[in-house]
Amino acid sequence: VQLQASGGGLVQAGGSLRLSCAPSGRTLSNYIMGWFRQAPGKEREFVARIVRSGGSTLYADSVKDRFTISRDNAKSTVYLQMDSLKSEDTAVYYCAAGRGTNWTDYWGQGTQVTVSS
Repeated sequence: VQLQASGGGLVQAGGSLRLSCAPSGRTLSNYIMGWFRQAPGKEREFVARIVRSGGSTLYADSVKDRFTISRDNAKSTVYLQMDSLKSEDTAVYYCAAGRGTNWTDYWGQGTQVTVSS
């Protein structure tokens, strides 16, 4: 399974972007899906995840109330709506999917988000 992430780009601080991630090869409607990010010189960190039903979400404190994760199970697609972007949100964003406690069985290739101040 390959995850295809898209939607990254360059945006000014305070702006918005929406990332999308969809699998190729099979559907992942029964999987937990989510996002991580890695800024230059830093370790990869968790951003948000959503369970397969879409009824439960979890966010990192740094993005809570600014980012919204959602999914369309018919398309096995997960979205990350990012509002009120800050320069510290600049990173490569990776989508992931999987099952169980360690739900990162599959990874996307990453999409660059750059926020200019």
